[in-house]
Amino acid sequence: PGLSTADVVALSSAQIAALTSAQIVDFSTAQIAAIETADLKSLSTSALRALSSDQLDALTNGQLQALSTAQVSALTTAQVQGLNTGDLNAFTSDQFAKFTSAQVAAMTSDQISHLTTEDLNALGTAQFTALNSEQVAALTSVQLPKLESADLRA
Repeated sequence: PGLSTADVVALSSAQIAALTSAQIVDFSTAQIAAIETADLKSLSTSALRALSSDQLDALTNGQLQALSTAQVSALTTAQVQGLNTGDLNAFTSDQFAKFTSAQVAAMTSDQISHLTTEDLNALGTAQFTALNSEQVAALTSVQLPKLESADLRA
């Protein structure tokens, strides 16, 4: 019948690292949420890229914050676009700085309008340049004054 959530909790970092894309896609959202935060760092980028939107939504804020910057950069544009605003805001500024220009360009206007100023300030010039006119228009009156001048020049 597969692994129980208790079985998933018991998996070691090495076992999490050994999971293939084909195996991880079969995990339920409860199983994904049961992966210990420290073990999640061991998940390969290919397995991470195989996660569905529902599986990504199942990750807790702590799990999202535990992802390495390499794992964050490896998320597909479809995965980034599928993240809810709470999930996006769970990422640390260091993680946010590692989003690729393509990932930033894939964000919806709603996602952009809900980003914290810390997240926005973590973006580099190339990431700001990737924003389209709809995304820029979605920036709120609260976000705009807090942006650094270098960001606005992008």
